[in-house]
Amino acid sequence: MKYNNSFSNQDKDSSLDLREQFDRYLKHWIWFVFSIIISIVFAYLYLRYTVPQYQATATILVRDEKKGGLESELSAFADLGLLKSSKSNVDNEIQILKSRSIIKSAVKKLNLNITYFTEGRVKTVELYDKKPIDVSFFESDDSFYLKNQSYVVNSKTDTTFELATPDGKVINTFRYGSIIRLGNCKMVVTRKMLENKKNDNDFSVTVKINSLDNIVQNYSNRLKIAPLSEKSSVVELTLNDALPKKAEDFLNTLIAIYNQDAIDDKNFISRNTQKFIDERLKFISEELGDVEKEGENFMTSNKLTNINSDADLFIKNSVDFEKALIETETRIKVVSSMLDYLNSSSKDDIIPSNIIPTENSAPNNSAVDLINQYNGYIIERNRLLNGGATAKNTVLINLNNRIDDMRKSVKESLVRLITSLKIKRDDLQKQDNLISGRISEIPRQSRELKVIGRQQAIKETLYLYLLQKREEVGISLAVTAPNAKIIDEAKAKLGPVSPNRNIILLVGFSLGLLIPFLIIFLMDLLDTKIKNRQDIEDNISVPFLGDIPKSENEDEIISATSRSSSAEAIRIVRTNLEFMLNSVPENQAKTIFVTSTVPKEGKTFIAINLASTIALTGRKVLLVGLDIRNPKIDKYLDIPAKGITNYIAKPNEKIEDYIIQLKDFENFSVLPSGVIPPNPADLLLSPKVATMFETLKQQYDYIIVDTAPVSLVTDTLLVAKYADAFIYIVRANFLDKRLLKIAGSFYEEKKLPNMSILLNDTVWRKTYGYGYGYGYGYGYGLEEANEKKSWFSGLFKKK
Repeated sequence: MKYNNSFSNQDKDSSLDLREQFDRYLKHWIWFVFSIIISIVFAYLYLRYTVPQYQATATILVRDEKKGGLESELSAFADLGLLKSSKSNVDNEIQILKSRSIIKSAVKKLNLNITYFTEGRVKTVELYDKKPIDVSFFESDDSFYLKNQSYVVNSKTDTTFELATPDGKVINTFRYGSIIRLGNCKMVVTRKMLENKKNDNDFSVTVKINSLDNIVQNYSNRLKIAPLSEKSSVVELTLNDALPKKAEDFLNTLIAIYNQDAIDDKNFISRNTQKFIDERLKFISEELGDVEKEGENFMTSNKLTNINSDADLFIKNSVDFEKALIETETRIKVVSSMLDYLNSSSKDDIIPSNIIPTENSAPNNSAVDLINQYNGYIIERNRLLNGGATAKNTVLINLNNRIDDMRKSVKESLVRLITSLKIKRDDLQKQDNLISGRISEIPRQSRELKVIGRQQAIKETLYLYLLQKREEVGISLAVTAPNAKIIDEAKAKLGPVSPNRNIILLVGFSLGLLIPFLIIFLMDLLDTKIKNRQDIEDNISVPFLGDIPKSENEDEIISATSRSSSAEAIRIVRTNLEFMLNSVPENQAKTIFVTSTVPKEGKTFIAINLASTIALTGRKVLLVGLDIRNPKIDKYLDIPAKGITNYIAKPNEKIEDYIIQLKDFENFSVLPSGVIPPNPADLLLSPKVATMFETLKQQYDYIIVDTAPVSLVTDTLLVAKYADAFIYIVRANFLDKRLLKIAGSFYEEKKLPNMSILLNDTVWRKTYGYGYGYGYGYGYGLEEANEKKSWFSGLFKKK
């Protein structure tokens, strides 16, 4: 049961502490109301004047063989070898999308470095799709886009406008569509016809030409590109802008430029190959015509119509050799042409790869693979150069070294291929010569005709082969797919993403609560003054006698008709004192000493009013001014200057001669402190002090003694032995909490007998402690009086 009671008391103390903390902030409720109102007003002003930002988002599918892409759409052309080197990496493509060159192309295409503004009722508004004019600049030098410039276009009529500078200086009046010559460029202002809106001739638009590099950097910083997941090649592009339509146009244009750049890059090899084939076709066509004409002339000049049937058997046997010889000669021509092209072209040119005749032999395949690798390095190096790489770039240097090595390897591979083909040709030629020896009987004309026919076949085969390759290249140019497939075009959200209205208002409301809370908390933290009973009980264990509210009149002396909160509090203290003095004999005065830590804590005020309160009960009360260093009783009562010091200093004096009976109180007498002596401590050690108290205790029911503060002098400790009880006065909002240790040490060392603490000058409020005790009669009048005071006068009043 004891444990339960203890637990219940702890809960009760905790509840009271929480209630006290809550009341500490609740009494400043007007601060919180003002702070919340001001914070909400600032939040609304911020929302009103801040330009909202809208978010536009586009989604694309980037071709990536590792994660899936667009290859399936071109699978029909796989047999033509068009997709062999079309590998892409999502991370690389994201970096290309974010490159300054791509962003700069999009900015220049949309003229985003030229912005339009108009003055609204509240703030300056940027115009984009709803601007009344379009401004174009041309014939400008490079320095025109390196610095910021502004012009103001003020409409005059349907056909004219006034051009001015931002500082108000008018340049001239011009017609719409006319060419305006400025310092380093020409400008044309065109009037726009807005849909679903009547054109207003009364407008003023500020045209700002921004630095192109700054705009590109601005969009580069705001553009966010990221894959939606690690396992897919779907990429999301996001841009925040004050104009949603502007953000949508930028993203769509950026994707279009990126795709076109990728297509141009892929078609680079095909175009070079097509150019080479066209040149070779023109040359082969001329050679084929010459051979055909030579054959025609030979048949005409020799008047031949057909070869003798006797040669049919021999010719039949040599067909296979001739066929192989023709194919070999064709390959030698093609490879020789490739070798000539390689020797005459620069190392920056692309080498055609798909015109080399293919077969299962290793040299052929090796040459094709080497050419493909060489072309890949050329493309990669060109992309780095376009991306801004310099000659000192390590990657670029390595690529150049690889290109040089690979070019040598390609040349060596082609030489080896020609050598191999020539060996094969010589072998076939030997076989053919053997057959030719067998047909030596065939007329010379037949042999010469065969040579002409062979030359014609070679040229014709090569011609048809080049035609086929040209068609393949043409198909590859026609079906080149973009790198990115648009899944969702750019679309801006309907609502702004910043500022978030709800978040801003919530932050404003929170700051409105937090700021006064922190101020009050810091004030309480920095304020070391004693406030209430809890502050005393938390620091020392001296018995608490009571607390006295702040008096409306500091010079008030309690009478029988007094109904103030201070009077009622002192009456409660009087009652509590009876319990502390119950051990005093009946035939002896109850002696109560009143002291404090430092001056100005109200001990004299408490001593006088406590004495008057007891006197009103019909008891004989004597108020003794024993603070002989700094007497204060004469500020409240009209008493003579003579008193205790005179009695002690002069021999053969009677103490009764210095006691004054107050006129307004029947049982209230005062013994003044007298003249301030030069040696107060020595005077209080006089035997006459003991005699005085023995005499007075026989004549009065109560003796209230006003003593000196204990922290400054030892006077009080010298006379403490004559007291039945000590009232230790602590003034609220005045005494530092650290000085409570003095009172605690006196109590623990028992230097002040029967000691108790009285808290003075507390702030009256209708709460637990006074609301009930003083709620009758005058108490309500006091509350009404407090309510009638200006609420603002108490707003910053320290409580």
